Amino acid sequence: MPSKAEEILQGFRVNWMKLKDADTGDIIWEVQEDLSLPGQEHEARVPKSVLQCRAVSREINFSSIEPMEKFRVEQKVLFKGRCIEEWLFVFGFVIPNSTNTWENLIEAAPESQMMPANILNGNIVIETRFFDDDFLIATSNVRVFYV
Repeated sequence: MPSKAEEILQGFRVNWMKLKDADTGDIIWEVQEDLSLPGQEHEARVPKSVLQCRAVSREINFSSIEPMEKFRVEQKVLFKGRCIEEWLFVFGFVIPNSTNTWENLIEAAPESQMMPANILNGNIVIETRFFDDDFLIATSNVRVFYV
């Protein structure tokens, strides 16, 4: 019999994701790939202009067959394997057999703390852990290339 986390994972899918300039609403990057799939390293080719934004709006569209009481995401930004930033996002209750769009605002670090794209390129991995309350559903890793 599958565990609760396995049941949720079997019916969970990220349908698409977008990054937008939070000030202008312009789409900087979008993908229609399930970046939540565990067991592989995904790749994202993101325009380096994203690093010039004061804030980025991230939209995730996801579907879930199973209900979730407290869907949440923990993300770590790893530079050459070392955590340099960490974000926590809480969505809350997910209705069974639903498709949802979730938008988060991510503010940029101060300019004095920003590294240039050529140093970050290929050296950043975003580790995303998907949870229902304290149940880990999946861990996904996305290596970022700035183009």
